[in-house]
Amino acid sequence: MNKRVTTGLLLISTVLFMLTFSACTSQRSVIKKPLKQEGEAFLISKMEASELNFDWFSARCNISLINDKKHKSDFRGQLRIKKDSVIWVSLSPALGIEVARLMITQDSIRFLNRIDKTFFEGDYALINSFFQTTVDFDMLQALLIGNDLVTYEDDAFRASVDGFRYKLSANHRMRKKKELLRTDDPNILVQSIWLNPDNFKIVSVNMKEFGVESKKLEADYSHFEAVGSQLFPTDLRMELQAGKKIEIKISFSNFKLDEPQSFPFNIPGKYDRMR
Repeated sequence: MNKRVTTGLLLISTVLFMLTFSACTSQRSVIKKPLKQEGEAFLISKMEASELNFDWFSARCNISLINDKKHKSDFRGQLRIKKDSVIWVSLSPALGIEVARLMITQDSIRFLNRIDKTFFEGDYALINSFFQTTVDFDMLQALLIGNDLVTYEDDAFRASVDGFRYKLSANHRMRKKKELLRTDDPNILVQSIWLNPDNFKIVSVNMKEFGVESKKLEADYSHFEAVGSQLFPTDLRMELQAGKKIEIKISFSNFKLDEPQSFPFNIPGKYDRMR
């Protein structure tokens, strides 16, 4: 390659780089502008306005569970939610015969294992002890549908731009006062939320308990589709690390909003209680 051609290619590459850099700088400037004017309040209000609003939710789902030894289990399932009240899940392998059923309320967890004919009925204490972390109904509901937590204050958030996404960060996110009256556990969170700057939907969440570095939960949302006039993430990836590492991947389909659902849960007489 002669010197003139090499010089020409170098010039073109330099121009393209400068144009790309200029475009990126301009985009970041546009993203930052409302933060300079309104700060965290701007992002929080936009995030709340973009959240999935529903009374009833249902969807089919494909679920993959990957444990810390990289063992993978695949299921098909049905998810039904009555907002702030009930989360119901039915799981089946590829053959379509139900193997497990789960029903979660604000203060209880019920689980049926049809393979070994056992059941569990209790509160969140055993689940939290097993996973060595603290979860509640609000967290589970928010994580499944890609919304923010409703039982926690938002005044601790600080807003910034991370790459080409908005970011809300809180080092001491507290439960709301009315929730503290209902539970003895303050459960202070260290949390980061990343938002799509075009529609302000949550695309990533990272949270852990304050003062406990070894425990964290991450969630990533992608492939947003319209449900009526709203957007819902069809792909969810969660990773829980608390002594054991568990990865959960869920792909949603056939989602419906505000169609009343039933939550059947009967424990057969021959089933044994889990110990």
